[in-house]
Amino acid sequence: MKVLVAVDKSRESHMALAYTCHLMEHFNARVHALYVKPDAVQVAAESFYAPFFSTDGLAEWIDSEALEVQRESFENCEYCLAGQVPCQPMIATGDPAEEILETAREGNYDLIVLGSHGASALRGFLLGAVHAKILHRASRPVLIVRDYREIKRVLVAYRGSQCDQDAFRFLGPLFLRRRPKLTVLRVQEEGRSADAAAAEACFLEDQKTLQGMGHEPEIKTIKGRYEEEILREVNSLPYDLVVLGAYGHTRPRILKLISDDALNLVRSTTRPVLVFRNKSEP
Repeated sequence: MKVLVAVDKSRESHMALAYTCHLMEHFNARVHALYVKPDAVQVAAESFYAPFFSTDGLAEWIDSEALEVQRESFENCEYCLAGQVPCQPMIATGDPAEEILETAREGNYDLIVLGSHGASALRGFLLGAVHAKILHRASRPVLIVRDYREIKRVLVAYRGSQCDQDAFRFLGPLFLRRRPKLTVLRVQEEGRSADAAAAEACFLEDQKTLQGMGHEPEIKTIKGRYEEEILREVNSLPYDLVVLGAYGHTRPRILKLISDDALNLVRSTTRPVLVFRNKSEP
């Protein structure tokens, strides 16, 4: 698995890198920590720093910031290396969201990781341009990290009328060694016209997918509104990671936009959230 972690000078982004290394510990993965430095010409045109720097001085300041982030990334990569996970800092130049998305596409990464909260150039939560653009446009799973915590309990949010075998195939190997307590919360939404028998068959197949990888998840089934029930469950127990699908009933996958309720869940919880998309989808 190839993982792209976006970093900057903030504590939150480097905490996200440490969390990623913890998640991938002893897993067959490679982690790259990407810092996107601003373009000096664009900064000179738009930034309040411009009056205090010559063009060369501004470029030198941007480069020095990049080197500082790279140094911190090397230090945080020690967490990965201790867990036998290769980790390497990278630097790009340009718009952060565009460069992160393009790097993820060109490098065929399996997961994008972003830190959140605090005084971060990458912040956008609650909710800004970089995170929102990546969540809407990424063609692969995106992990939003809020704090560093050992992963002992994971909640998988499941819509009662959709098959999520691809998500479970992604999660199963990831947690095989760590073996956290997995809870699958199946929300049967009122007023949906899905075929009950087909939905049940989907769920049983998805459950078999996890069991076939050695997991025995706790299954909770409840009727209600998806967003409300997920938040209620998240607030009831100390989950260390919440996993949910990017798409809903009213926003088809072909549009590639995250559903409103998934976006609201990411906004509303303080737990790390993995928003799943199938990378193989066209």
